[in-house]
Formats: sequence, C-alpha cells, structure tokens
Amino acid sequence: MTTWLFDLGNTRLKCAPLLADGGIGDVRAVAHDAAGDWLAALPDGEVACIASVASMARRTALLEALCARFVRLHCVHAESALGPLQIAYADPSHLGVDRFLSMLSACGGGARLVAGVGTALTIDLIDAGGRHRGGRIAPSPQLMRESLHARAAQLPVAGGGYAAFADDTDHALASGCEGAALALVEQSLHAAQVLLGEAVSLYLHGGGAPLLRERLPTHVWAPDAVLQGLARWHALRIA
Repeated sequence: MTTWLFDLGNTRLKCAPLLADGGIGDVRAVAHDAAGDWLAALPDGEVACIASVASMARRTALLEALCARFVRLHCVHAESALGPLQIAYADPSHLGVDRFLSMLSACGGGARLVAGVGTALTIDLIDAGGRHRGGRIAPSPQLMRESLHARAAQLPVAGGGYAAFADDTDHALASGCEGAALALVEQSLHAAQVLLGEAVSLYLHGGGAPLLRERLPTHVWAPDAVLQGLARWHALRIA
C-alpha cells in the first residue's frame, strides 16, 4: 500500500513517501503558487496523511487535488496524548499541528527543547517522559523584517549580515531580528534546564532555521520534523 505524507505550511508544501521501515523517503518541496501550479506535480497513491497550518483556501485546494489521486485521506490534528507525547494544552485544538507533530518526532531522545523557525518562531519543551511542559510563539526573523518594512518602507526587507554591533542599517536589522530569535531560544533552553533540573537538548527544524544554526548551541537538526512526526503518527494511528 503506497502512503504519502504531506506537510502544508504557510509558504510551501513538503511531501515524502512513507517507507516500509516507517521512515520517510526523498522529500519534495514546492512553494505555493497562486496559479495552482504547485498542485500539478502531486504524487498518486493509496493513502495520504496531511498536516496543514496554511489558509483554508490552500488546504481546500490541496485536499481536492489529493481526492483525485488517493483512495484514503487522513487529516491530522493535535491530540491530547499520542504514544509517549502528552501535551500541556487543555484544548488540543489550540495547538498547531506542526508543533504537535514536531514534538512527536522529537519524543524518545530525552528532554528536548523543540524550536521551529518558519513564519513564526515556536518553542516547546518536552521532558524525558514525553510530557509537554508548554511553549512560546514569536515572530521569526523574516517576519520581523517584513513587519518593520510594512510600517517603515525605508527599512529594507532583506539583506545585511549578523554582527554583535552593526555598522549599517541593513546589518543592524539582520542582527537585531536574528539576535532576538537567538536570545529567545537560548533563554528558553536555560529556563528549561532550570525547570527540569537536567540537561535539555535543542531539537531544531524549519525553513528559517539554517540562518541561525551556526550561532546556536549544539543541537539536533531535523529539517523534516513535521514529516517525521507524520510517519510516527501513521505508525501509532494507522499501521
């Protein structure tokens, strides 16, 4: 039975086949396209597992396209508990499915701070037993730049390089926005270790994370954390 995993984010769609051993195959990624071209190269199969944090219009377009290509569709949502993971939210519908699946993929590696850098910067703490201790949400560095540019068009929306103390505006913007994200992750990691009284590893994912990696502490790099979480969800719910 051919199963594919789909991660529909705010800016792109990622998908991968589910392998017989429960892992994921080669990952495909395509940016959203208003003309609908992003749907043209979808794979065919029997089962599709979908996680989406995109707009309702994007989600509906994807589901309609997949209905013509797959026999069964499973739309994944956050749950109060699944496998080793127990989330902190009283209402699981308030937790983004991308955060839920990223935490699910991270479970089993000891206490971890799960940080995702996409449109938003999300941070979640799970202890060694898989209990979610809560999290934080902030703008990503790119969203900070875009917000500043929207309010003050003379501030460039991109460009510049990181420095402790920058010598031009584009560098200062890059340094301030990236620095804010770095500081939040590092402070959260410290707070997590104080709360749990043990070492906490950093588990990093998201399209915007490569920009920060070289300045972050040692970490586990999981660029396809949501797809990996979908594979684990399939093993626990479907297989």
